[in-house]
Amino acid sequence: KGIKGRLNRLPSACVGDMVMATVKKGKPDLRKKVMPAVIVRQRKPWRRKDGVYMYFEDNAGVIVNPKGEMK
Repeated sequence: KGIKGRLNRLPSACVGDMVMATVKKGKPDLRKKVMPAVIVRQRKPWRRKDGVYMYFEDNAGVIVNPKGEMK
């Protein structure tokens, strides 16, 4: 498997994409572990189909199980 990308660069992900992430804030038993997450907020502006550019104040994700269901 692995990540398909250019040399050492990771491919970009945006809101709604599933990624492997580490927990930075939260319960001590969840922190410092790599687990699947879905991105729910991102700082970088992205364009919606209706032409509006959207962005949030911070980056955030929700921990999910490998199927994509909330944990």
